[in-house]
Amino acid sequence: MTQTAQRAINLPSGDAVPVLGLGTWGMAEDVRRRDEEVAALRLGLDLGMHMIDTAELYADGAAEQLVGEVIRGRRDEVFIVDKVSPTNASATGAVNACERSLRRLGTDRIDLFLLHWRGTVPLEETITAMTTLVTEGRIRHWGVSNFDLPDLVELTSLPGGTAVEANQVLYNLGNRGIEWELLPRCREAGLPVMAYSPLGRGRVLGDPALREVAIRHDAKPAQVALAWTLRQEGVCAIPKASTPGHIRDLWGAFDLRLTGDDLTILDRAFPPPNGQTTLEML
Repeated sequence: MTQTAQRAINLPSGDAVPVLGLGTWGMAEDVRRRDEEVAALRLGLDLGMHMIDTAELYADGAAEQLVGEVIRGRRDEVFIVDKVSPTNASATGAVNACERSLRRLGTDRIDLFLLHWRGTVPLEETITAMTTLVTEGRIRHWGVSNFDLPDLVELTSLPGGTAVEANQVLYNLGNRGIEWELLPRCREAGLPVMAYSPLGRGRVLGDPALREVAIRHDAKPAQVALAWTLRQEGVCAIPKASTPGHIRDLWGAFDLRLTGDDLTILDRAFPPPNGQTTLEML
């Protein structure tokens, strides 16, 4: 199968990551769907979606094992994003959690290791663990997830905190709060934003405005919603697609270019924020 090169954004270190990846939240929870999920992820890699996002929390580690099966024999093609849970984010806990994740993935390295969300463990401890893991080669980069601007400001004020490479947050047509301050500040700092749930878990797909724009492009509402996210500077997206058909739909969004009229229609239906809001998360 011929792969199509896709756009990429750069991490602060200079390494490039694809703007469109593959999410695994909600996968590996039903053994009856495993073959289809494996086929979907492999198709995504075949098409050129070379970033896979997972977490130790997803299906109690089974999602990592699923990813390990998918990448077997083609590890060098894939940029793996994994996440450590806040309860395991201490100086020793994050190192031990990473080792468990590496075993489940069947690899010797994670490309980007994120703190899943901020918990009670002091950030200094998590930074220490991440620095150790980078130094030892078990992870290549580290970042955070579900961090609002005050969290990022605090993180980067700490020794070693400026090594953060990405912030993964909820972002889609129906959840636009980060556009007020967090997204602009991340762009200003050169910190990529990874949009999880870019389709709003399907909740936005029945909106008449979204369907109107989809008809204008002979596309599907999901493709329009994803194209809207991918058009943003400094943003990459990791939608979940657990069937080959869904994967093909996602890939079809890659070349969809929305017009100014399209964006006006979508802004009326899904207004941008008019003030600061608390960071939304799932």
